[in-house]
Amino acid sequence: MKHYAIICTRDASNISKTAWDLVNYYSSGGFQVEVISGATSIFEAYANKVTDLDPDPEDVLIFCHDDIQISEGAEYLKERLGERLSEEDTGFVGVAGTTYLGKEAVWWNQNVWKDGKHRGSVWHLDKEGQPYETKYGPQGEVVVMDGLFMACNGKVAKQMDFTKPYYFDGEWDFYDIYYCSQARDLGYKNYIINLDILHNSRGELVGRESWHANREAFISKFELPMQLEKENASNGG
Repeated sequence: MKHYAIICTRDASNISKTAWDLVNYYSSGGFQVEVISGATSIFEAYANKVTDLDPDPEDVLIFCHDDIQISEGAEYLKERLGERLSEEDTGFVGVAGTTYLGKEAVWWNQNVWKDGKHRGSVWHLDKEGQPYETKYGPQGEVVVMDGLFMACNGKVAKQMDFTKPYYFDGEWDFYDIYYCSQARDLGYKNYIINLDILHNSRGELVGRESWHANREAFISKFELPMQLEKENASNGG
């Protein structure tokens, strides 16, 4: 079994210290690190890399941002991912997501969070540079998750179409929601597990036009709201 860490970064000439630290973390932990630099689309970057790697079914593939720091030891990370990805019905595994994606297709919707439908936790930095934990909810199954950290096994990866769908205009937006939805359509379940990960971003890019364009396109192509089957049953759906 191989463990791959696929890190996509946009600017090949200005790779941050955080990104290099992440590369060193994975490398020292026995991961095969694949840094994709200067890509013009995260969709095509991931699609081409999975094709090039041609993973075996039991291999583990991590797709993550270049601005995260993982506090867990590499062996513990492998163990946690292996526990969940060894299950036949598992699609993607991540650290933050929701059991309910509403008609606005924004997974971190505050009202949904208040209703207790979010899962996982992520560490962030405050204005003074001090870390604090954003607690979304307990670990468990979700419909979609945030793309800062996503993992799947080779069997799932080779069934996925990582390329950008024709109806998306943006090259970097909504890939995580699209991938998780695709995994569900293939009959898999997505899960959030507990891992200490610091994300050096607060999602400032959400306001850009390409994000809104892809969100609207997603809304037009997928049936929403999207929720777990057990929640559909409890809601009379």
